[in-house]
Amino acid sequence: MARFLRPLVRGTTYTRLMHLWVPMLIVSVWLYIDMSTWWIPAAALVPAGLVPAVRHGEGVQARLLLTPGEEHSGISLSPAATWRDRLRTVLWLEVRMALGGVAAASCVWLPVIAFQLAETARGRVPDEIPVLGEAQPHWAYALLVPLPLIVLYGVVVGLGELVTAVARRLLGPSAAERLEAMEARTEQLLERNRIARELHDSIGHALTVAVVQAGAARAAGDPEFTGRALAAIEETGRAALEDLERVLGVLRESERPVGSRPTLADADRLLESARASGAKLDAEVSGPLESIPGPVSREGYRILQEALTNVLRHAGAVPVRVRIEVAGRLLVLEVRNPLTADIAGPGRGSGLRGIRERAALLGGRAHTGPDEGDWQVHVELPLS
Repeated sequence: MARFLRPLVRGTTYTRLMHLWVPMLIVSVWLYIDMSTWWIPAAALVPAGLVPAVRHGEGVQARLLLTPGEEHSGISLSPAATWRDRLRTVLWLEVRMALGGVAAASCVWLPVIAFQLAETARGRVPDEIPVLGEAQPHWAYALLVPLPLIVLYGVVVGLGELVTAVARRLLGPSAAERLEAMEARTEQLLERNRIARELHDSIGHALTVAVVQAGAARAAGDPEFTGRALAAIEETGRAALEDLERVLGVLRESERPVGSRPTLADADRLLESARASGAKLDAEVSGPLESIPGPVSREGYRILQEALTNVLRHAGAVPVRVRIEVAGRLLVLEVRNPLTADIAGPGRGSGLRGIRERAALLGGRAHTGPDEGDWQVHVELPLS
């Protein structure tokens, strides 16, 4: 019983009823003037529904009154973009007016019938009894008084559910809007994946450098070397904090520009950090790095960072050859170091997988693995 009566205490029941009554305000005025031309308001809805902005207005009303508080209501707020959307809006207006007429008539006549049944049971026969016609007073009519009210309850709740379902169907997103929403969702997932890679590359590199520096300083037992190591740890930690702040800024502000992230123009800082960690690094840079498009330059920086992090983590202070070359419409990144037993195989490790994913997203290719006695990370990224 409580479940049956629950709609009576829900605000949505009454906002949906209000939504059905709104179009009937104008229609009832027109019908009061001329009942025989009831079709004119219905015909006037056709040109109104063809106006693109009307779909937006109907969507706002439907969300506010039919699905209040629902985050994903299934009702679009976009203006009509195609003729199919316009025709769906016209059909929605006609259906809404028809359901509104049923709701208005029910809310007027069903309570009147209940009242007249109660009056008849009391011995006061009204002049007109819509259902019973000519009837004699009798107490048994009191038993029928709840029936119109129960029907009214069912009509109000049922029409509310029906108009909401029709709104989701006719005012719901079009195929183009659904495709746009899917693309936005895909972009969001890609952005989350990119943020995960940013954190892995940046923080992982900083921790690797700090661990290598601390171990080397402890083993060296040289105060001067220890001072340099601590300075390198401080600089790397500060850079990692800056990167972390940038990544967290993306999480806090989805519209924040990504242009503040490091690019290959900042590669010197990365190379110096590796040298300070003990790597005997030989770098060859050729071509105008400033001409590299922003997305390619930013991802190239992260690829180089991850490759150097792998060297420090798995090989330690070994000779490293780095090549950054801008050749025509291609950016070539190559990091080579002597092969050791501790380096992971070509198919393992999230860092190497991240390098390959970054290259693939930019339409490039990456090769990681042994090559002529060296461990090689070779990446080619198109600049177009």
